[in-house]
Amino acid sequence: MDQDIQQFDVVVLGAGQAGLAAGYHLSRTGLRFVILEQAPRIGDVWRARWDSLRLFTPAQRVGLPGLAFPAARNTCPSKDEFADYLEAYARQFSLPVRTGVQVASVGATETGFAVTTSDGVLQARNVIAAVGANALPRIPAAAAGLDAEILQLHSSQYRRPADIPDGDVLVVGAGISGAEIALELAATHRTFLSGRPTPHVPDPVLRWADPLYWRFIHFVLTTDNPLGRKVSANFHRHGAPLFRISVKDLDRAGVVRLPRFSAAAGGQPAFDDGTSRSVRTVIWATGHKPSLDWIEGLPVTDWGWPITRRGVVPELPGLYFVGMPFQYSLTSGLVGGVGRDAAYVVDGILERTKSGVPTPAK
Repeated sequence: MDQDIQQFDVVVLGAGQAGLAAGYHLSRTGLRFVILEQAPRIGDVWRARWDSLRLFTPAQRVGLPGLAFPAARNTCPSKDEFADYLEAYARQFSLPVRTGVQVASVGATETGFAVTTSDGVLQARNVIAAVGANALPRIPAAAAGLDAEILQLHSSQYRRPADIPDGDVLVVGAGISGAEIALELAATHRTFLSGRPTPHVPDPVLRWADPLYWRFIHFVLTTDNPLGRKVSANFHRHGAPLFRISVKDLDRAGVVRLPRFSAAAGGQPAFDDGTSRSVRTVIWATGHKPSLDWIEGLPVTDWGWPITRRGVVPELPGLYFVGMPFQYSLTSGLVGGVGRDAAYVVDGILERTKSGVPTPAK
């Protein structure tokens, strides 16, 4: 065995909220583990998002295991505040994070997995993929038919209104990200929003009924019961609910709402009602999709999501996921829900270790 190959019980891929939550639980097991993060700094994924972004859930629901978020109840942290919190969290619990490490592939071996990285090959009995679901922008194929003079941006590329050229703007996708971007742009540009807005969660629900609301989405809407399974079946096809803002807010700001984008007609965006609009900029708030082809032999759905049982991949023993949307409940993709999923996965790793899984040769 090549002595340069680094050996671990667990390799965690990603130092976002899911990876750090997994690290917290692993730090209490005595297992040898490391957390790999491709960004130069913990939290950089959040820092790179648009300037005015705030988390959609209140401070009391964005703490990770063992450390509450340091802000007043019912306030929504900024993306930079949350990025700094993640950095402080890793420091608080002395989590072994290696930043700036690119993962090229994960492949099964006789004793576990070989993780090939820019920092060398790591061998592990178990791998936790906490890489999130936002690897690749999802943009309709019809976007290719738009006029070359139209500036096209995905929501992940949008930063601030000052970067958007003069002229009309079309935001495609009326989930929370699309709605917030459209509302911000309406102050400086004539703005259109295409798509059916997702349901609005009224502010009083979050402010006064937060415990009941959280209990419902965290404990009731799970894959353990029929209602949760029904919600999860089409969950990936729809945007997140509207928090903090509503359709009325959009209307008051002058955002013009349009039907769903369906095609390009004469180089301009066209919609389900047969109309089209001439615009200078299109922002695609149409979501993301995972990119997991670097995990050899991973079974995925037609939409590219890993096929798991509550984060466990039966076809590849020792491979786990944390932080995927509706991995177990509606809160699995939220900061406040990853801790429970991480604990479940780490418990599974401990059981697997006790069952006598071979240790990599040294």
